[in-house]
Amino acid sequence: MKKLIMLVAICVVCMYSCQNKQKKTSTSTSLKTTSKDSVSFSFVFLGCNRVDRHQQGDSTATNASTANLSAMKRIWTEISDLETKPDLFFFLGDMVLAESNTTNLENQLVAWKKLYCNVDFSPISLSKIEMVAVPGNHEMLYWHDYNVPHHDEWPLKGATEIWMNEMEEFMPEDRDVVKGRDSINNQMTFSFVRKNIGFILMNTDTYNEPTKENPYGLEGQIPTQWIINKVKEYKKKPSIDHVFVLGHKPYYVSGKPKTGHKGLPEGPVLWPKLEENKVVAMLSAHLHDYQRMQPGNKGTYQIIAGNAGSPGEAKFFGYSKIDILGNGEVRLTSMGYNIGDPYYAPVPENPSTLRDSTILTWEANKNPYQNQKD
Repeated sequence: MKKLIMLVAICVVCMYSCQNKQKKTSTSTSLKTTSKDSVSFSFVFLGCNRVDRHQQGDSTATNASTANLSAMKRIWTEISDLETKPDLFFFLGDMVLAESNTTNLENQLVAWKKLYCNVDFSPISLSKIEMVAVPGNHEMLYWHDYNVPHHDEWPLKGATEIWMNEMEEFMPEDRDVVKGRDSINNQMTFSFVRKNIGFILMNTDTYNEPTKENPYGLEGQIPTQWIINKVKEYKKKPSIDHVFVLGHKPYYVSGKPKTGHKGLPEGPVLWPKLEENKVVAMLSAHLHDYQRMQPGNKGTYQIIAGNAGSPGEAKFFGYSKIDILGNGEVRLTSMGYNIGDPYYAPVPENPSTLRDSTILTWEANKNPYQNQKD
């Protein structure tokens, strides 16, 4: 009888042990899968939300901010309502119309900030998402036809000071900045690190004084060598696995390099260094469209997310997001809704849907993006 009791006890212990081991194995597998597929860090990026000049005084389209109100409210609200909120929100320029004088620039930026803080407009300011902004040509330049071929936008003296006065709160306190003789003009180019990611933000229209050769100054200027040095510095740090360069103007547009108003004059110098140091992507706006390119069918990506509300080529307005996954992969998604007629009309009947999704691989991407026209 004692032997029988002992045998039963042993069986019970064995069964319990086996079940417990199975639970641990199952839990371990589940955790491993979750860790691999989970998002360790994410950020959204977009630019170009300002209205056209024809709508500047149209209260059905905008207010003193000159922002496309319906698009901004919808995009900000949708991002705020995401079940897993991004850690960062990058606004890549042309948030206001300006491009005229410092008075307009200042007034419009002040009005833009009021919208951002207005919880009746959107919950973005309460979302705990870190907002980081860089200027675009509409914040840094003014328009004038000086009969210079292919150029009618010029550096606006005083724009740097106004941006720093009004928008410094949207620049990380722990940022690295350009030092030296040109540090004042280069205040809006900076870098910072979050987790294992290095971010380098460029003011792609840094102010430069008029010269004899260029009596009105030059658009599209950046502190090229500082940016290259920062890329190299980040790539040497074992704690940094991914590097992104962000700014308003892109270098590649529709698959072709651009060095005029549509792109970056310093692109031919900068881009090879991005590829050499395996920068994941240059993230830009300026073109009023969404595009994903991998020049040369390998290496660094050029992603344009200038479809946040300004009229132009875009067939859908929305935002783009990058997730850093637990297995180290970099996932890109772009969400958007079909634009109404006129472009600033609210269109709640048009749902926001997935427009692009891929893993940003260093080798040729197996899922090249085809511009969506529907």
